[in-house]
Amino acid sequence: MQTLLTDRELLESLALDVESILRRHIDAADGWQPHDFVPWDDGRNFAFLHGTDWAPEQSELSEVAKLALTVSVLIADNLPSYHRELGKYLRTGAWWRWVGRWTAEENRHEIMIRNFLMVTRAVDPVELERMRMKHMTDGFRRPGMHLLDVLAACAFEEVAAAIRHRNTAALGESPMVTAIAERIALDDEMQAVVFAELVEAGLNVAPDQAMRAIADQIADFKVPSVTLADGRTSDEVLAVAGIYDPAKENELVFKPLLKRWNVFTRTDLGEAGEAARAELAHLRD
Repeated sequence: MQTLLTDRELLESLALDVESILRRHIDAADGWQPHDFVPWDDGRNFAFLHGTDWAPEQSELSEVAKLALTVSVLIADNLPSYHRELGKYLRTGAWWRWVGRWTAEENRHEIMIRNFLMVTRAVDPVELERMRMKHMTDGFRRPGMHLLDVLAACAFEEVAAAIRHRNTAALGESPMVTAIAERIALDDEMQAVVFAELVEAGLNVAPDQAMRAIADQIADFKVPSVTLADGRTSDEVLAVAGIYDPAKENELVFKPLLKRWNVFTRTDLGEAGEAARAELAHLRD
């Protein structure tokens, strides 16, 4: 029977791993600038500064594209909640530096999308602000988790976010929307690698605990959701639009990571790990 490690012991055991993983991520990351993706020449004042307020005919985006970008910016707006939830578990050493780096990268997404939407008048800025106020007031809270659960959940969430943004880019809405969505998707994919490598390191140190975490987070997985102005949730609307369909999560989110982690070929599991792996049998190719 494998000895269970506390979260503190895991943080210490994986300290060298997170140092090297963070260094690789920073070395590979592109220092892109959010302002480069905003057509500033298209901007003009609103009525408060003696300009013209927003009207629906000013938007040149399709309803699907507006929806996808609105969901993305509202989720990014809620960054303080995600930062808090991640930071609760990783407030030490390189772990904490990763939280800061991840937060800074995510904040660039919000800056870029919001500036683009405002300058191009793609959406109603008043309605967007109302939704932002509600979404951030509602906040986001994870249930109580152990360290490995947090890492697995974040790995799945980043892969799902990358899929959502890749599908937004695939709309072919406009060169700028495509460029914005592809840029964010690339960040999502690189962040997913960090969390996936941390889970992999956890599997090597505490295989039974990590396998339990993976199985539990797949069973409970749900992408971040936004309530839209008409009362619908982003989950149902994005699925209908073909931007993100939870019915495809097994193939697109879970299976690639399970394969990366060699979940079905590992030989270092104890009884508890084998029991957790058995719960994932439906995801075996």
